[in-house]
Amino acid sequence: MSIARLQKETLTNLPFYEERVDLAAAFRWTARLNMHEAVANHFSLAINDDGTQFLMNPNQMHFSRIKASDMLLIDANDPDTLSGPNAPDPTAWGLHGAIHRNVPQARCVMHVHSIHATVLASLADSRLPPIDQNSATFFNRHVVDAHYGGLAFEEEGERCSQLFANPKDKVMIMGNHGVLVIGDTVADAFNRMFYFERAAETYIKALWTGRPLRVLSDEIAEKTAKEMDDYPGQADRHLSELKAILDEQEPAYRN
Repeated sequence: MSIARLQKETLTNLPFYEERVDLAAAFRWTARLNMHEAVANHFSLAINDDGTQFLMNPNQMHFSRIKASDMLLIDANDPDTLSGPNAPDPTAWGLHGAIHRNVPQARCVMHVHSIHATVLASLADSRLPPIDQNSATFFNRHVVDAHYGGLAFEEEGERCSQLFANPKDKVMIMGNHGVLVIGDTVADAFNRMFYFERAAETYIKALWTGRPLRVLSDEIAEKTAKEMDDYPGQADRHLSELKAILDEQEPAYRN
């Protein structure tokens, strides 16, 4: 057996290999979109039934370099997590650990400081109004945290996790901070994060014009949001296409 084949078989035997690959693809594409921030920000994915064990990116590794084998496997109920040799970033532990402990529907959690979502988070009114199809997708499906309390260590993470009490809410606009998106899978969360940033960009640029906005009615906005909720297969196909591009251009993400 060739060394290359042996290495490939060893990699595919990693626990939760396909989930690791999906996360690595999401990290790398987020970097391509310039939605990352230096070596900060974090994605995580639950791998057990109650969501308390999860995969997450290593401490302070650039998104564009992350590979499937780099993912940390973390237990949200382990108080010694930060004392281990491969400890995650303390703010990642505080925020993602709390959400995976307290929000069972948050199978995948993505937190970024992407430009337009963060501009929105900096406004006195950080709600996203339904002014186009993308923004209508998030109608009655996002929550605003207006009580930023500093870096997301454990106390701040616990507070933020309580804001996802309504299962309908899939996006948290973190006032003065950034955005946090949850989903059922990597594909689901990434697709939602992508479209939220697009919607925020449209809204912010519409505000730049200084002209009145054409805001959709609540009825049409909710109808659109429900239609998008039920739109078949888009998130999975989106990630699948991104992985196909990465397979051609930088297949090392699978290693």
